[in-house]
Amino acid sequence: MARYTGPVCRLCRREGVKLFLKGERCVGPKCAIERRNTRPGQHGQARGRKPSGYALQLREKQKVRRTYGVLERQFQRYFEMAARRPGKTSDNLLQMLEMRLDNVVYRMGFADSRAQARQIVTHGHFQVNGRKSDIPSMILRPEMEVAVREGSKNLEYFKDRALLLAQKSVPPWLRLDTNALSGRILALPSRQELTLPFDEALVVEYYQR
Repeated sequence: MARYTGPVCRLCRREGVKLFLKGERCVGPKCAIERRNTRPGQHGQARGRKPSGYALQLREKQKVRRTYGVLERQFQRYFEMAARRPGKTSDNLLQMLEMRLDNVVYRMGFADSRAQARQIVTHGHFQVNGRKSDIPSMILRPEMEVAVREGSKNLEYFKDRALLLAQKSVPPWLRLDTNALSGRILALPSRQELTLPFDEALVVEYYQR
């Protein structure tokens, strides 16, 4: 599947906020937003016009896409699925994105960024409910268990990660077993439990315009 392979700090600069695409680098002094908070390109420092309502909706949609590493057509399918489900479309959309396997691996602390989580999932290091899964976009459900495969636990990466997991906290909708290198989804996440750099209500307005 196609994916963005360019410089991710450029994406944060374009949106003007930290999307936390590079893990620990994003909270340190090397963060692109901290060093140069201007839009990329030769006109990045030019004063722009006041954005229209459509422009604001578009930018919020791009923030969501880039935060979760989803391309346009796939993101539109997520929105269509969320709109068909009962309840608020914005909440349904966020829950689907948060329940992706790569995002759950990231939230559990097995990776420093969603891109890194996507990579280690694709390389086949994880299993879901005891079965190997290498599909980052797999949508999980409550009570599912995500674990590092037995053959991968001896890798240096996961040995180092096991030491770091004890220092990290997981969201309340997840439970982590640092000794077994596994975790379980307890419930669907609520919007109040998520700290995200965008307003998903504007995304709904964008697609319903």
